[in-house]
Amino acid sequence: MDLNIDELIAWLARIGQPKFRAGQIRRWLVQRRIQSFEEMTDLPAELRTLLTAEFRFSPFEIVRHQISKDETEKLLLRLQDGELVECVLMRDPDRRTVCISTQVGCAMGCVFCASGLLGVKRNLKPTEIIEQVLVLHRMMKPDERITNVVVMGIGEPLANYQGLMDSLTFLTAKDGFGLGARRITVSTVGLPDKIRELAQSGQQYNLAVSLHAPNDALRTEIVPVNKSIGIQEILLAADDYFEMTGRRISYEYVLMSGINDQPEHAAELASLLRGRNAHVNLIPMNGVSELLMTAPRDPDTQQFLEILEHRGITATVRKRKGADIDAACGQLRLNRETGIPSRETTKTA
Repeated sequence: MDLNIDELIAWLARIGQPKFRAGQIRRWLVQRRIQSFEEMTDLPAELRTLLTAEFRFSPFEIVRHQISKDETEKLLLRLQDGELVECVLMRDPDRRTVCISTQVGCAMGCVFCASGLLGVKRNLKPTEIIEQVLVLHRMMKPDERITNVVVMGIGEPLANYQGLMDSLTFLTAKDGFGLGARRITVSTVGLPDKIRELAQSGQQYNLAVSLHAPNDALRTEIVPVNKSIGIQEILLAADDYFEMTGRRISYEYVLMSGINDQPEHAAELASLLRGRNAHVNLIPMNGVSELLMTAPRDPDTQQFLEILEHRGITATVRKRKGADIDAACGQLRLNRETGIPSRETTKTA
């Protein structure tokens, strides 16, 4: 997968194999649910042996595999340099959504998020991003298929812009994974220049802005990088994204009890977004043992939602997935790195 199709054809030519084998190999890797080169049964045995000798089948190994009662599956993956990332498969009646990471760690410093507690190590390579989708695809049931991808895992996607775009290009290409651009959502803390660059890519990806506060003072406490950006600059960039792509903007708002979940916060958020084609995605915080913040009570979440709706803002509360496993973004990696026991899992390497 590190090779494009022309590079794969060139490698095949060097070992005396016809170029049509490149298409066969790529189809096996992307469309079929196999775990080794040996399973590519329409390739000559000699070619399968050479593939096994010269390439890794996957750029990582599965270190931990958790399965929730609601059938959410979460993987902790060890990369070739020993670093760890996560990806998740979420099941709903009408969709199968994969959540993927773009960096090892995160530099944004959001106070509620386990992903950034250990800082950022490096960007993921496009293959490392793509393979998260493929490994979950291979693990699914025969009658299942991935319908949606959300780039909401570990890392700030727009801080790894080229790696992100190279991977999304493959995931949406007809000779790649073949997923529609409108079925992909990119989540960002809000990097205005990169938001506009994404808009200019010509693709209609969905954009989700991690807002989490209705004013700069509070947002800078929750999202430290906001100090050098500011909410208004982010909103203007998001407005430009809507103008250029026609895609409604989602604003993610993680609710933390006693911090950003009060009625006055809801009223201020409604004023901030009034007149914009926006959707607010309210997310009760996932518990992380290393952090003191907690999710609000259900009645408080409902009150926040009702204030937004009463003031004309479209909003929903995100249904929690994987509540009985280490569901919070970066939590499984953090537990592994710090030696904190994870919740019970079904498979461990």
